[in-house]
Amino acid sequence: MNNKKLSRLLEPNLKLYFLFLVIFTLAAVPISPLLALVEGVATAALYAYFRSRNQKRRQNIMQYIDNVTGSVDTASKSTLINSPLPIMVFRPDTGEVIWSNENFLQLAGVREHLFEMRVEDAVPHFPVQWLLERKQECPERVEMNSRRFRVYGSLVRARGRGGEQSLVATTYWVDTTEADHLRAAYTATRPVLAILMLDNYEDLMKACADTARSAILAQIDEKLGAWAAAGEGLLLKTERDRYLFLFEECHYPHFAEEKFSILDSIREIRLGEGVYPTLSIGVGKDADGIPELYKNAKLSLEMALSRGGDQAVVRGRVDFEFYGGRSKSSEKRTKVKSRVMANALRELMADAGEVYIMGHSFADMDAVGAAVGVCCAARKQGKTARIVIDLERNAAGPLLAALQALPEYADVFLPGSEAFLRLRPGALLVVVDTSRPDMVESHQVLESCNRVAVIDHHRRSASYIENAAFSFHEPYASSASELVTELLQYLVEPMDLLREEAEALLAGIVLDTKHFTQRTGGRTFEAAAFLRRAGADTASVQRLFQSDLQDMVTRYDIIRRADLYRENIALSVIPEDGVDRVAAAQAADELLTLKGVQASFVLYRSGEDVLMSARSLGDINVQVILEALGGGGNSTTAGGRVEHGDVSAVKTRLVDAIDAYFEK
Repeated sequence: MNNKKLSRLLEPNLKLYFLFLVIFTLAAVPISPLLALVEGVATAALYAYFRSRNQKRRQNIMQYIDNVTGSVDTASKSTLINSPLPIMVFRPDTGEVIWSNENFLQLAGVREHLFEMRVEDAVPHFPVQWLLERKQECPERVEMNSRRFRVYGSLVRARGRGGEQSLVATTYWVDTTEADHLRAAYTATRPVLAILMLDNYEDLMKACADTARSAILAQIDEKLGAWAAAGEGLLLKTERDRYLFLFEECHYPHFAEEKFSILDSIREIRLGEGVYPTLSIGVGKDADGIPELYKNAKLSLEMALSRGGDQAVVRGRVDFEFYGGRSKSSEKRTKVKSRVMANALRELMADAGEVYIMGHSFADMDAVGAAVGVCCAARKQGKTARIVIDLERNAAGPLLAALQALPEYADVFLPGSEAFLRLRPGALLVVVDTSRPDMVESHQVLESCNRVAVIDHHRRSASYIENAAFSFHEPYASSASELVTELLQYLVEPMDLLREEAEALLAGIVLDTKHFTQRTGGRTFEAAAFLRRAGADTASVQRLFQSDLQDMVTRYDIIRRADLYRENIALSVIPEDGVDRVAAAQAADELLTLKGVQASFVLYRSGEDVLMSARSLGDINVQVILEALGGGGNSTTAGGRVEHGDVSAVKTRLVDAIDAYFEK
């Protein structure tokens, strides 16, 4: 009985057509017996061909079902035919539909002749590559007649009666239309939480008269209210300089597309010459609950402030997104924080068995100077200190040579592999001049220490050292050496600092300020004055920066290859290997001395990688530009590395990043 039902399902309903052909043949007998004879012969031949092909098709389907179900009984075959899921069987190589059950016929809107159709006729744009790749599920939803389906499938090799083999695919269709609509509605209505903060509230209140303060704050509130209205959410003023903005995720693309235009709107409010409010925004989204959402928003706000403020940072489930951050940041530091941080570092050192200090890879004078300053503080606490550094690959050779000649530094410098073997539980690791785990001298040492302190002046990037026991991060400082010098003023006396240590710290400040011409503030000169009182000789520091003739030739060869882009950006590309990093950085500095140049970029090959060195006078934020290529730094000094890169391809990416920066 089941076999008869299967045969009826597999046989196309063409009998009605042959009946009409017979009627036409009989009607032609009175008119032309010869014509009637020809029509009768043709009808008989077509019917015989139809029966033959139909019989062969039934045999192939039965063979396929036998392959699928094996030697199971007829009830199992009936289960496949009467499955509640829509099923379609076809040949993926030719697209020929072999069979489908009644449920699929209803979905496709085809009641007959489906066997004479191809897959693209029944389901336009249906992908089959996933089946050929032996995947069991279609990677994307399939739409058919305004419905969405998740399609599962399997591929077998079926053998026909004649022994020939062909690929046959069986697909099972699960309707997910309602579920997808519910998922989309759920995603669109998920909460997004933003914390908005006026960066320079205290400065604004000091800059305007008492009678004008209310008007300025009202103007700020009005602009914030007009901007937040597009989110159809809730904007609350929680503190005098903070706001809480809660809205649904369906409105987030609007704010992202306009790149949080409120940053520019707030900056347009002028209180006087060079005085205007700036806003920092921390956004949390894609969280599992309100507490985690608020935590992400606070983390984003901290990230925005650590990068200089005047920008928006969005924390999603995986990473950060950055908007704005182009304006020059003003110094916002207090000695109170330095004193508190110094006490916290003293307590950490007191509890530590030993202290390890590490900077970034290919350490420069700022990293070495900051490390030496921390080493001095550890020595004052009576702790054994070691500096993790590669003595072969660095940019502070003369400084390291001077320090190694001191008896206090006879066995202080260690390579990362040796430091990793010497580490003991309870050790404190102090990371200076970087906060990125991928930039440290030794990643093994970083992972092995459970107590880490970070002292850095670079703008924080999306990847940073998390869960640090101590974090002194000031993007407004000129250098890490300046930050360490401020800590030393509360940790040691000037006579505790060796002359060479004071000169190392001063060399770090001189390097990052370009001889006190960039990123300097009152605190920078106070730190330099402290080091001078500690015995630092400016002439000795100057000799540390002397270079030989070959370095000068290399430097000027880099400058000779520079071209101007956008009329105020110098771009030098060196496709050959062998360029010294120090020479490249110095060339980038000297390119800024050219008339009209506001920023400079030097690209050069180092082995299989492409390195980048960028400098700016301050109007162009080179850190934001190189961040798009995985680099980092601060607004005036930045660098980056593209592993296994091609110089010309990296140049194209850099130019695109520069264009994107100016299009913001």
